[in-house]
Amino acid sequence: MASPFPGMDPYLEEDKRWPAFHALTVQALYQMLVPGLMDRYRARVGEREYTSEETLFTSIIRETHKEAYVEVRQRSDGRLVTLIEVISPANKITTEGRRLYLDRREEVKKMNANVVEIDLVLQGPTLLDCARDTAPTWDYAVVVSRWTHPDRYEIYSATLPKRLPRFRVPLASDDRDTVLDLQAAVAKAFDQGDFCKQIDYTRDPATRLSDENRNWLIERLKEEKLRK
Repeated sequence: MASPFPGMDPYLEEDKRWPAFHALTVQALYQMLVPGLMDRYRARVGEREYTSEETLFTSIIRETHKEAYVEVRQRSDGRLVTLIEVISPANKITTEGRRLYLDRREEVKKMNANVVEIDLVLQGPTLLDCARDTAPTWDYAVVVSRWTHPDRYEIYSATLPKRLPRFRVPLASDDRDTVLDLQAAVAKAFDQGDFCKQIDYTRDPATRLSDENRNWLIERLKEEKLRK
């Protein structure tokens, strides 16, 4: 069963669902990407693992995080051409997750590689290295940074009521971009994870919504007969 939302489903941000959704979305993007790559490239799904710590009253809560990503490399010499990241809640709200994410992004840019960042997380301060005040209002975004123009950003965005965008994935500067459909990847992940059977749409999502988005969400769920 499909998600009741036309774009991203904010209920997927919950701790018990996000890790599976993240992994399935990255795998879906990888499967879409590979057929469009020429023989000079190879792609792979990588994974980083780390532990975050949070102090709660007199206790320290430790959590292990695993985050998948996609690398596109030159087949001839193994040089990294493009990194595709799907930002996780831990990247935005934990100190260690944020530090590792930003360090990796800086490292990749110094390697003269392209970076594609996909933010499907409403909670936490932004990680995207672009000025939001110069871009249209958005809840979700893909930001593409090309190594040939490191100070320019291509922004593909959507609000909660809208379909997620298609976006360009840059390769070597002498090759044509390939295009991926983020909505199709998210829909495939949602279906494969069978998330619809796990989500209780009669309550609000764990992440805080703006008043406008919450009102829209409630009306949407009523239309889908998931709320009274």
